[in-house]
Amino acid sequence: MLGAAAETRSGIAAVIAAYRAHGLFKRWPIEYVSTHGDGGPARNAGLVLKSLKDLGVLLVRHRRLVVHLHTTARAFLRDTVYMSAALAARAPLVLHLHGGGFERLSGSWVARSFLERAACVIAPCESLRAWVRSAARNAHALCVPSPVSIEPLAADAARPNLVLFLGRLEAAKGIFDLLEAVAALRAAVPDVRLVCAGDGERIAVARYAERLGAADAVRFTGWVGPSGKRALLEAAAVFALPSYDEAMPVSLLEAMSAGVPVIASPVGGIPEVVVDGVSGYLAAPGDTATLERLLRKLLLDRPLGERIGAAGRESARLRFAPERTLPRLEEIYASLGLCGLGEPASPVLGLGKAA
Repeated sequence: MLGAAAETRSGIAAVIAAYRAHGLFKRWPIEYVSTHGDGGPARNAGLVLKSLKDLGVLLVRHRRLVVHLHTTARAFLRDTVYMSAALAARAPLVLHLHGGGFERLSGSWVARSFLERAACVIAPCESLRAWVRSAARNAHALCVPSPVSIEPLAADAARPNLVLFLGRLEAAKGIFDLLEAVAALRAAVPDVRLVCAGDGERIAVARYAERLGAADAVRFTGWVGPSGKRALLEAAAVFALPSYDEAMPVSLLEAMSAGVPVIASPVGGIPEVVVDGVSGYLAAPGDTATLERLLRKLLLDRPLGERIGAAGRESARLRFAPERTLPRLEEIYASLGLCGLGEPASPVLGLGKAA
């Protein structure tokens, strides 16, 4: 499987790590080569050249090869070189879409052509699958949710008034709106704290917090790995993602699986998993007043937060637990003539970029 390097700070890398952790690479003959990482242009150029070379070797070596390509809206046109190579070799192509922003490709004959020529197009949520069908009416589009581990809950303990944001620090993720809501919230919850875990426009976010008079209430951790993320989720009272554009964000699913009550925007596939007032709360992008009200509601009514968190965790378990999602991907592999390890098989080759 070719994809983002293991240390890459991206949703695709997290999904591939979940594939490994839950046995997909043990059950199927998957080749893996990194094609993209967090390094500079020189390192990434080297990874691209190596991945193209390895892809060519594999296409020549194996008479039957399935190419599983993980891609994003930003990387889609660049990734057409891999798509073209697979189709030229008559290898079944599985296009796996991640993240938001695919609407920008609507009307593109290049995107439509590759979507329709792929053996299968995988979307992580129904809203993105619907976009595929609208952009390429003859595409074979399926919804396969991303796997998210459902870990045992930590022992009950009083959680501080901590609001957690996991994601890239940029306007499109709603971080500036969240700062405004937290600043307004301090009148009712003076000890509220916002932890921003992620890379991006840290200086701009910090300066905006200063302008709002809330710099002392905001902490930046940078990107956190799995153990650090789990520690933050165990400490958080609320998870907030007031994003403007998403598909099905892994960070949201991780928060729900950890039993943390969530507040998110009704964009992309989020309303498919967050039932407003039941398994989480929804606030329209840019509606800082509603965001502040919902944060106040969950922080001041902890029993309510526990009920919302428990419902969100159960929703994540039913839809995104690996034992429920991975079999759907493996059915696609089997439908393309592949066999699990221990049987005559063609290898699965997945390619991907960082989200």
